[in-house]
Amino acid sequence: MAKDLLFEIGLEEMPARFIRAAMEQLKDRMSKWLGDSVISYDSIDSYATPRRLAVLVKGVAEKQKDVHEEVKGPSRKIALDESGSWSKAALGFARSQGVDPDQFVFRELSGTEYIYVSKSREGVETSSLLSEGLLSILHAMNFPKNMRWGSYDFKFVRPIRWMVALFGSEIIDLEIAGVKSGNVTRGHRFLGQDTVIASPGEYVETLRAQHVIADIQEREAMITSQIADLAKEQNWNIAVKEDLLEEVLFLVETPTVLFGKFEESFLNIPQEVLITSMREHQRYFPVLNAEGALLPFFVTVRNGDNRSLDLIARGNEKVLRARLSDAKFFYEEDQKLAIKDALSKLESIVFHEELGTVGDKVRRIRRNSEKLTALLGADSGTAEAVSRTAEICKFDLVTQMVYEFPELQGVMGEDYARKAGESDAVAKAIFEHYQPRFAGDDVPASQVGSIVSIADKLDTIAGCFSIGIIPTGSQDPYGLRRQAAGIVQIILEHQLEVQLSQLFELAIETHAHFHELKRSKEEMMKDLLEFFGLRVRKTLSDHCRYDVVDAVMGAGYDDVVSVVARGSGLMEAVERPEFKTVCEAFGRVSNLASKASAVKVRSDLLHDPAEAKLYQTLTEIAPEFRRQLESKDASGALTLLASLQEAINAFFDAVMVMTEDEQIRTNRLALLSAIDQELKQFADFGKLVWA
Repeated sequence: MAKDLLFEIGLEEMPARFIRAAMEQLKDRMSKWLGDSVISYDSIDSYATPRRLAVLVKGVAEKQKDVHEEVKGPSRKIALDESGSWSKAALGFARSQGVDPDQFVFRELSGTEYIYVSKSREGVETSSLLSEGLLSILHAMNFPKNMRWGSYDFKFVRPIRWMVALFGSEIIDLEIAGVKSGNVTRGHRFLGQDTVIASPGEYVETLRAQHVIADIQEREAMITSQIADLAKEQNWNIAVKEDLLEEVLFLVETPTVLFGKFEESFLNIPQEVLITSMREHQRYFPVLNAEGALLPFFVTVRNGDNRSLDLIARGNEKVLRARLSDAKFFYEEDQKLAIKDALSKLESIVFHEELGTVGDKVRRIRRNSEKLTALLGADSGTAEAVSRTAEICKFDLVTQMVYEFPELQGVMGEDYARKAGESDAVAKAIFEHYQPRFAGDDVPASQVGSIVSIADKLDTIAGCFSIGIIPTGSQDPYGLRRQAAGIVQIILEHQLEVQLSQLFELAIETHAHFHELKRSKEEMMKDLLEFFGLRVRKTLSDHCRYDVVDAVMGAGYDDVVSVVARGSGLMEAVERPEFKTVCEAFGRVSNLASKASAVKVRSDLLHDPAEAKLYQTLTEIAPEFRRQLESKDASGALTLLASLQEAINAFFDAVMVMTEDEQIRTNRLALLSAIDQELKQFADFGKLVWA
């Protein structure tokens, strides 16, 4: 026999950003508790609204499963003392298992005898376990922020106001923080009322009758379909960002989409400002035309039905008008601030107490940028634009608009720079130097923006490493992993001819120029290379097998463009069955190459035609191999290496490498070492795994 189990926690409104994780946590903890308690069930569903978290478990067994198990204890040698009596270890094992030593039996396992004891436990009624089990789940829940209320020594995301706990039609008796469980839930705060849940299976429909859509998938579908219908009706493009949709989803219990409008005069403000204000302050979806230009309308989601929508729209319009008026004021005031005056204000903003002000950071960015420009061989026009961009790239941080909306840094910098008469290249690069802001974001399109972006990110990473701030585990408060990934992404997108070690050198030198380093250059270089290596590995892992990643990384990753090209080339090769035999030949070379003591091959000691042929083949392909590797033609380079296979196999068939003649042996090992050095410029082929 089986029953359904319902557990609903009713709360004061939770922060929307906490709800999905809390709902999933409740489901996971319920599933784990049932599993640990050996209680079978058919399925488990989770529900959430701003005021509730709930799980509905279907087909819960009315009784625990009976448990029959055999437990292995110490070996015979440890279990018996010299007199043949039970040792302390054996008696301790008996106590831990709650059995008498007379129940022990010996059984052989892998040639050794061990104590075994059989245990049986009859399952108890599920109903007798639920009260304690649900309380343990409540106490185990954790959240980014907790609250205490009243005099209770209990913390939760928000104060608990009611609980529904049903096993079939039976109420599970539990109490926490002064709230007792029952079978009464609460409907929509304004449209619904308290109502009895007759049985767990009626939960969703009972709440629906009280204007609460408990199923988040259904609620999301209602929102998106209503938005789509409105867009079609008005011939609009309603910009629905996933993160805003997620937040709105957990702000409402009964969603109704409506729209309002604002004065067209506000469209004189950059649309990014208007969109940000609508999204961040009011949770509105912006409305665009077919060309992507903002229209003077907004879309919002009401937590309620469709009554009096015109009044609701007018109220939202009034609130938005005030918000946009503030934005307009900030925008106009900011344009009165000269760039040079803004730069002087950066001197009073602390970037990090050990790394100086933002003004100090800007000077380091400029130095890094100019060095990187020279390293890349950019022309004089680019160099001039890079220098100016680096000098003023952070000026918008002191504007009122960026203070109000930090996510507009760079956006406002570009706009204000244009209005101040800066060149198009500089203005554009001010925006671009923040890119990529997050995974999947665009990289800077221009060379100027790319250089300053790398210089900025590199300064932050090297600065933090110089004072011992290195990300560990999940801790990365300065976003160094994201910034390192951004540098790798820019290098790859623009195929920049620059080595990671060159970047580290210039960044460390810049920091050393402006302040004393707490760590040695050698330590920093080592840590930076390892840190960036993980970012390169992640990039490779997106399109390469793990063993291919290990192989090409084993040949070095200082040149990011090269290692990614080699990864792609090797991935193509390992898909061909015949390439396995090529790698077997490479493996025979590498196995003996490690024994080489000489580094130069003497042609006068190549007596056998097979070894002479191998040396000739190597000397013919080596220059072209290196040229193709340098030009990032990985497939071509690998094809040349593969052409060594026939000569390698013929060599091993014809000669004995470890001959008694020391000169011949040394020369043959030197030949194999020379081949191995070429191979290891491409990959460590020994790391490849074959089925």
